Amino acid sequence: MSNPSILLVEDEAAIREMVRLALERAGFDLTEAGDAASAERTIADQRPDLLLLDWMLPGESGIELARRLKRDEYSQEIPIIMLTARGDEEDRVRGLEVGADDYVTKPFSPRELIARIRAVLRRSRNPAADGVLVAEGLQLDSSSHRVTAADETILMGPTEFRLLHFFMTHPERVYSRSQLLDRVWGRSAFVEERTVDVHIRRLRKALTPSSHDRLIQTVRGAGYRFSIHD
Repeated sequence: MSNPSILLVEDEAAIREMVRLALERAGFDLTEAGDAASAERTIADQRPDLLLLDWMLPGESGIELARRLKRDEYSQEIPIIMLTARGDEEDRVRGLEVGADDYVTKPFSPRELIARIRAVLRRSRNPAADGVLVAEGLQLDSSSHRVTAADETILMGPTEFRLLHFFMTHPERVYSRSQLLDRVWGRSAFVEERTVDVHIRRLRKALTPSSHDRLIQTVRGAGYRFSIHD
């Protein structure tokens, strides 16, 4: 299982350095951005597991960025911890109201920050997202990257694995091709929507011998869903 990915959005180099050293020692994968615009480009390329967001940024504020991210379906599920020198109760409430999951006031200790990160990740993580996912006898093991049915290994490519993982952690909901591109490939991927159809066909082909291909359902005019119901 890969290390949790954290995006730190902070314009002060000294704070970025302190946070980077602490988080890397704690086993997190850290990416840094100095302003809202570069943070959005990074998020579009690959959604992080958590966002550490400074309130005061050059140009657009962290609060405005958080508000916009929480309005966007692609990024609204990313947990946010606000980092700020603003310690007033009114400011803390304002940060939480725009969708922040926690609030750390500067100056803070690395130990406190890491504890907050771990707590937010525990609360936000889908309990089925890690470990073994099961549906109608189909098993996907996230840690070993294996898919099995009736103790038989099902071979598939990495993109099909990511697609199946996404479907199994988001069952019974219809996703359009563009939504699947955003969530599985990343928003900045230069991939045509028809590519989704190709990988859906490959995924179904891999699941056909075990008869689990029926779980990947086409919803005419809307997209695809993963469902154990006919």
